[in-house]
Amino acid sequence: MKFDFATLNGMRQHNPAWRLLCSDHAPLILSFLHQVFVRPNVRNLEAESMAEALEDTLYAIRQNLDDTAFPRTAREYLEEWASPDKGWLRKFYQLGKDTALFDMTPTTEKALSWLEQLAERSFVGTESRLRTLFDLLRQMNEGTQSDPDQRLADLLQRRADIDAEIARIQNGDLALMDDTGIKERFAQFTRMARDLLADFREVEHNFRRLDRAVRERVALWDGTKGALLDEILTQHDLINESDQGRSFQAFWNFLMSNSRQEELSQQLEHILSLPVIAAMQPDPRLRRIHYDWLEAGDHTQRVVAQLSHRLRQFLDTQNRQETRRIMEILHNIETHAFALRPYLADSPPHEALIELDAMAATPDLVMERPLYAPPHPTVLSLEPMLEEIADDADPTALYEQIVVDKLRLTENIQQALAKAPQISLAALLRRHPLEQGLSELVAYLQLSSERFESLIDEKTNDHVSWDIMTADGSSITRHATLQRVIFVRSV
Repeated sequence: MKFDFATLNGMRQHNPAWRLLCSDHAPLILSFLHQVFVRPNVRNLEAESMAEALEDTLYAIRQNLDDTAFPRTAREYLEEWASPDKGWLRKFYQLGKDTALFDMTPTTEKALSWLEQLAERSFVGTESRLRTLFDLLRQMNEGTQSDPDQRLADLLQRRADIDAEIARIQNGDLALMDDTGIKERFAQFTRMARDLLADFREVEHNFRRLDRAVRERVALWDGTKGALLDEILTQHDLINESDQGRSFQAFWNFLMSNSRQEELSQQLEHILSLPVIAAMQPDPRLRRIHYDWLEAGDHTQRVVAQLSHRLRQFLDTQNRQETRRIMEILHNIETHAFALRPYLADSPPHEALIELDAMAATPDLVMERPLYAPPHPTVLSLEPMLEEIADDADPTALYEQIVVDKLRLTENIQQALAKAPQISLAALLRRHPLEQGLSELVAYLQLSSERFESLIDEKTNDHVSWDIMTADGSSITRHATLQRVIFVRSV
């Protein structure tokens, strides 16, 4: 970023965070948004709930200042803050719902973070941040070191340092961190933990921006549909393989580990119980900060999934519009042909009325292609195995493999959709109970994503069950709980 006059003047006029800090209503806006979003770690709020909370805040302010302070209604203020020329709130609607939702924009979160940094600190720690810088350099050096000998030398040196520390502890020399070092590192941990929560909104914003670019490219596309699909898949891979996507996926995989979550919980419990930390009166929410990370990360994952679903709907809508246009053209041709028929019956034309490239279409059907011809089998001469070699493998496992007839499952789904526009997987299994247990259930789920159009209701769970036979001939009932899967008839 350049710090010249033109750049900074442009940011002052157009950057939402800068314009928010210059606003006369900045104390009201920032205090209210911090209260409803940042403090409880909430990602979005319904417009009705947010308006009620703002009305309560305005009433309290008017009681302290003047009845004429902030004369407009809460809804008017919210609509203004979410307008394009302000950009301090994001107003949107969830798929399939007509209730408006609000969320903070990343620029508003940056303004709040900048205000937090203005607060005077009791002391400025430098030692812990210097160690952090050295650790970052060491990680980059190790990650880019291509010389195996140098990598081994570094690891051996680290092992020697660890062995020396173990020897000192065994001799009774246990070095503990002083209170200053503990407070300095805890302050740095608190700041980075909150920054990480704030970064999630910017991650979601970047994903939405990439999705918007793909939509614009689809809307303005003038090439073939095959090239368009290839372009969309390429753009989708670019989203997942971008620096933003790679970093977020690495973060998510790291945090989703149960061992990591248990380790974080134990370490936070130990640190917060230290007398020096308790004297600092830390925020109680730090005890569950890793769960806040999980909630924010899960919300970001859902946003990415919704963007993919909306992109698919966008393509389906375009496909239906193109099909409708083709039918209109064909209907036009038929109308003109019927209008000309009375004139052509009495006096056939001496010259052609219309020219066709071909009298019939020549489609290249998939079923007209030749079938796969397997090569001639290779005959092998196998020497008999030595008697000394014992075969401990159990051959019965080869005969116990379950092969699910997907054609039968497909027919079950097609018959159900012929009678109704949609059917849930649980209802389908009540008509056709599972005969092959879990393998058949997995096959149904695979067909829902590969062969049929389907929807998933994440808020509703279905319970399915099936019976299996044990080795002694008895029957055992197994149960499974899964989110509701709905097969939908193709339009």
